[in-house]
Amino acid sequence: MFQLGKTIVSEEIIENDFVCNLNACKGACCIEGDAGAPLDVEEISILERIYPKVKPFLRAEGIAAIEEQGTFIQTPQGDLETPLVNGGECAYVTFTENGIASCGIEDAYNAGKIDFQKPVSCHLYPIRVSKYSEFYALNYDRWDICDPACTLGKELQVPIYKFVKNAIIRKFGEDWYAELEKVAAELNK
Repeated sequence: MFQLGKTIVSEEIIENDFVCNLNACKGACCIEGDAGAPLDVEEISILERIYPKVKPFLRAEGIAAIEEQGTFIQTPQGDLETPLVNGGECAYVTFTENGIASCGIEDAYNAGKIDFQKPVSCHLYPIRVSKYSEFYALNYDRWDICDPACTLGKELQVPIYKFVKNAIIRKFGEDWYAELEKVAAELNK
């Protein structure tokens, strides 16, 4: 672990390689698990604002889940998440003709309908960010469904922090990312 400003960062995001391999996993991270995607508090109003423009990109099951539960949920622990369809996949998930999970929010973004790409937690994956009173902690979230991504990342020699560069910059800024690159260069000597 090392500190960058008000963040504590696991060296694993520098030491491990990762590139999503959707042909192998079919986007299982949007389907598997027992919770929706973590949301930042500022994303709540964004989801409410963009939902009418995202709705045409969603499946009927997702629309029903959102209209029943809302554009987000709050867990008993106070965490904010995307709603799920019958306790399964994210309500915002869509599927390509090849059966690969996609994101209706990102589909609307790519179509130029909205200016919000997707929740930052999804964009940062496999990095998970935890907020503590004064600090953020960035950790590598290992999940066996991502083994093909680890294999592809190793083949292509792409460390996690480079794979999620745009998401890191979106969350912490370009200066923070530049500092992370300096730390990575030192660790890789």
